[in-house]
Amino acid sequence: MITFLLNQELRQESELSPNMTVLQYLRTQVQKTGTKEGCGSGDCGACTVVLGEVNDGKLQYRSVNSCLTFVSSLHGKQLITVEDLQNKDKLHPTQQAMVDFHGSQCGYCTPGFIMSMFALSKNKPAANKEDVMESLAGNLCRCTGYRPIVDAALSLMSNEPLMDQFVELEKKTVARLLTLQEQPASLTLGNLTAYLPRSIEELADIYSANPNAKLVAGGTDLALEVTQFHREIETLINVTQVEDMKVCEESEDALHIGANVAISDAYKLLTNHYADFGELLHRFASLQVRNQGTLGGNIGNASPIGDAPPLLIALNAQVKLRRGKQSRVMPIEDYFISYKVTAQQESEFIEQVIIPKPKSSETFKAYKLSKRLDDDISAVCGAFNIQIEENKVVSARIAFGGMAATPKRATRCENVLLGKEWNQANIDEAMKEIHNDFEPLSDFRASKEYRSMTAANMLRRFYIEQNHQNNQIETRVTSYV
Repeated sequence: MITFLLNQELRQESELSPNMTVLQYLRTQVQKTGTKEGCGSGDCGACTVVLGEVNDGKLQYRSVNSCLTFVSSLHGKQLITVEDLQNKDKLHPTQQAMVDFHGSQCGYCTPGFIMSMFALSKNKPAANKEDVMESLAGNLCRCTGYRPIVDAALSLMSNEPLMDQFVELEKKTVARLLTLQEQPASLTLGNLTAYLPRSIEELADIYSANPNAKLVAGGTDLALEVTQFHREIETLINVTQVEDMKVCEESEDALHIGANVAISDAYKLLTNHYADFGELLHRFASLQVRNQGTLGGNIGNASPIGDAPPLLIALNAQVKLRRGKQSRVMPIEDYFISYKVTAQQESEFIEQVIIPKPKSSETFKAYKLSKRLDDDISAVCGAFNIQIEENKVVSARIAFGGMAATPKRATRCENVLLGKEWNQANIDEAMKEIHNDFEPLSDFRASKEYRSMTAANMLRRFYIEQNHQNNQIETRVTSYV
């Protein structure tokens, strides 16, 4: 049984399919049809709802795609939908703003926009336009009416928190959620089961007993197995309750990010040490996806076009793996074996990601190439971590996604640079070697020729930016195609 709050209504559910999404639950079980299905894949935001959870004794609100959220993830949380915002006969300020600024056209996308605006007003009451644009980037309006919607969101921004019934009930809600979180939970219907362990030890035991189970944290990729491919997942292990895997901290020489940390929660720590990592995270899908998707999931999915792995390889990051009571640490570049095949053993899972802190003489840059600037999958993602001393390359780690069956280092390119002068001639030679490092495929995102050309030009861009930063840019800049 799972227990959660539907706004302020206590819900205890035991007869639900573990494969059911929150969107399906709302529309078919409780007849809350304000939440719409647009794409069923987390791309349009029409199904956006808000989850409230306790963080440091206060409510934290997250906008999420209900079409990608398994219902088991609701345990111990508060689920807020567009129907819950109105207070008696008075519209919520976010709803009223959409009316006042004529932000609703056909209206199908409107509930999702309103929920994103609601979450923003709660988390950043003094948000600026950049915050508004980021918050709404995961919501698409097919009537192309963004200007009045943005104006409506901006009208809500204030130095004072937005007062509503949720503020009045916050202390009561926090107390209720803390009680619910302590309750054990699981879901079983027929041959389908979802486990919700609360510790790493419990997770390890359950996984050892169910080696064929699928682990789910954010579910932003795994849920597509159900919603898009109509497959049945017999056994799920939902790790959202495993607090031990939500560590996000730094030691003297490394950053430690638990596999259960949402991308949006890891953003500040990563940005503080690697600005380009944070910049890329701004383009890592939508805010709704970043609020659920995890660094551990992005690695474990083993996609050749995942955004984080090439950056982590370039940074010489490690993954800490756990199986039963045994743990081991390995370089992340050794984790990927072949397409969708990793070094994980049966019943082994990612517990933590360990990223070395930067050295003063290192420069790290990351570049993502995609058809859309925001909320799109990479065609090519390149990461460069190069150490230069006295104008010579003393270390180089260069990795790409989208160029092979796995995220992979450009070792031939690196070898050309190592020990050489940091100049245009050596960069030209290294760019040529990128074509020997990889044999990319052509698909609907990009041709193999385009991938090879742009990957090489990313190195050239790195060189130009680095020299410009040091006021040493050369007059001769060649292009290699």
